[in-house]
Parts: sequence; structure tokens; C-alpha cells
Amino acid sequence: MYSPLNPIQKSQLYLDLIAARQEAVSGNIANMDTPNYVRKDVEFSQYLNTVNSSLETKLSQRLGPSGIMETQEKMLSAEDELALMQKNSILYAMAAKQMTSAINEIKTVINVGQ
Repeated sequence: MYSPLNPIQKSQLYLDLIAARQEAVSGNIANMDTPNYVRKDVEFSQYLNTVNSSLETKLSQRLGPSGIMETQEKMLSAEDELALMQKNSILYAMAAKQMTSAINEIKTVINVGQ
């Protein structure tokens, strides 16, 4: 049974956050010219600081089923959205590497036990 502090579960939650942000940014880019469109985003900072608590519960309460929140910004900038998409790509690579590292640790433990 895994605890909320399990590295694999943390990585999975990070990947869920990254996927939600990717969905928001993609929608922002697709609706760049839509009148009265409200920019959407997922803020990582308020969730990543709560790693020692039940992160999954906090995420589901705050983000709801979609994970995307509307922001107060009125203007959309293609440059800003594309930069955010690139940043999201880097975060994905880091989270995937963290997941791979956790899986390799488990494999090592299994192999040592044989």
C-alpha cells in the first residue's frame, strides 16, 4: 500500500498537473482570436508547496474535475502562451525522469531481494 508521500504517486500527480496546464494553454492558443475569451491556466506553485499533505485531495478540491481555472487577464499573447507551453514541456521531462528514477529504485530493491 502506498502512502501519499510515495515518489511514484507524487510523480503521477505532477504529470496530472502538467497535463491540465497543457490542456489550458492549448485552449488559450486555439481561442486567441475569440471575442471575450477568458484566459485559463493551472498554477503549480500553490499545489507543489503542499506535498507533505494529501496533495491529491487538495488538487481535486481546488481544481475540480477539469483542473483548469480562469484567470483575470484579458489579453492573450501568443508569445507568452508558447513560452508557457515550452516551460510545461521542460516540467514534463523532469517529472518523467523522476518517475523513471522511482521505478528503477523499485527494480533495484526487487533484484537485490532475489
